[in-house]
Amino acid sequence: MTAITSLGTSPQTPKTSGAITSDFTTFLKMLTTQMQNQDPLNPIDSTDYATQLATFSGVEQQVRTNTLLADLGQQFGLLGMAQLAGWVGQEARSAGPVWMGGTPVSLQLEPAKGATRAMLVARDAAGNVATREEVPVTAGAYQWLGGNMAGDPLPTGQYRLTVESWNGDKQLATNPVQTYARITEARNGPDGVTLLLEGGISVKATEVTALRAG
Repeated sequence: MTAITSLGTSPQTPKTSGAITSDFTTFLKMLTTQMQNQDPLNPIDSTDYATQLATFSGVEQQVRTNTLLADLGQQFGLLGMAQLAGWVGQEARSAGPVWMGGTPVSLQLEPAKGATRAMLVARDAAGNVATREEVPVTAGAYQWLGGNMAGDPLPTGQYRLTVESWNGDKQLATNPVQTYARITEARNGPDGVTLLLEGGISVKATEVTALRAG
């Protein structure tokens, strides 16, 4: 089921028109009071009244313009969410945590250049090493079955994967592993678009490096 969520937006447009009308009525009352209590020997110049009216009119128009711009921004946001609907159900590739629930996980391995041996290391949510297994030293796709070092299935949960690149006894590098996971929801918030993956894992849309049909 497609799930699209917009965060940080108000469900209703602020009712500024009523506030403007109220403020304008108050302004007229103040202006009338000012005229009634002016010094007869030193009356206020008519141009001052005209200036005050023009100033309030300008403020009123600015408020209306701001409201219109806010409405347009909300409409553009809805258009963006409609485009995100196409993401839901696809598989996104990112270097975030991976959910292991007994189904093989597609990885994208990229061992360091010059490596003669590469090890895939999986750490659980607490950061403990759950398993290590040797993988090809060539870059490319790989299916992780989620077994421990004894060959038994790992407990269901989130794991973070890295690949260690070795040349003999010298470790060249430790790099995060990019994995594919199905997108279950897309959220648009103040910090941009966030994608919710299987297992409740969330990643920013900017962290996704590839999409494919789920």
